[in-house]
Order: sequence, then C-alpha cells, then structure tokens
Amino acid sequence: MKICFVLTIVLFSFLLSQAQTIKKPSAPTSAPGAVVKFTAAYAEILLRRTERESELEEFLLDYTEEFPKVKEIKFELGLLQKELDKITAVNVSESGKLSLALGKLIVRKIEIETDLWNLRRQYADDHPEVKRARRKAEVYERAIKEILF
Repeated sequence: MKICFVLTIVLFSFLLSQAQTIKKPSAPTSAPGAVVKFTAAYAEILLRRTERESELEEFLLDYTEEFPKVKEIKFELGLLQKELDKITAVNVSESGKLSLALGKLIVRKIEIETDLWNLRRQYADDHPEVKRARRKAEVYERAIKEILF
C-alpha cells in the first residue's frame, strides 16, 4: 500500500513537472500576415471568397467561361484576392484594426465595385448609373481608409 502511494506521488510529481514545461502553441508569426489570418476581417473576406468560388463551380458545370455570370464571379474573386493580399500586408501591430466591421465594409465595397464593373460593360462612364455606383464605391473606400490609416 505504501509502495502504491509512493509511486502515485512520484508519478504525479513527474506529470506536474512535464506539464510545466509544455508551452502553449502560439500563432506562427514567422510568415508575413500569419497573425492577420486570425482576424475577423480576414475571415469575413475569406467567407465571401469561398461562397463565390462555390457559386463559380456550380456555374461551370452548366456554362462556359464566356457566360456573363461566370465572368462576373471571376472578376469579384480577383477583387477579393487583392483585398486579402492587402490585409495580409498589414503590420502585426495594426492587426487590431481588422475587425468584423472592416471586413463587412470591404466585402460590400467589392460588391459595389462588381456592380460598377457590370454597369461599365453596358453604359459609358458618364452615364448617371455608372457615376452613382462609382461615388458609392468611393464612399466605402474612404471609410476603409479611415479605419486603416
């Protein structure tokens, strides 16, 4: 009985010393933008990109690359990737600015820019609808810059 008690104490002491030496895994910071990938803004943009990629795959089952909706989704995916690249370039010390609200602003701006792209395919740049969409996109861009800079 004493042997079991002594063995239990020795085992407990060993496990306790091992637990103290184990470190919590931290976010990998060696790669640029690694910490930024854990932000709400990045997640929001990634969510939109994933949704659009899924839609693109559905369309490509039935339509060619020349189908207007396929072109639109590819255009939007390009914009989403540019924004993800911009966000991953943000300094780690500034990553607190990458909130869910910022992510939503960026996603909405991209939707507006995609609408503007579609309007420009139909109308000249001086058309009232094109001007209206351009101004709307500029408002969102200013709001995003206000948060980031």
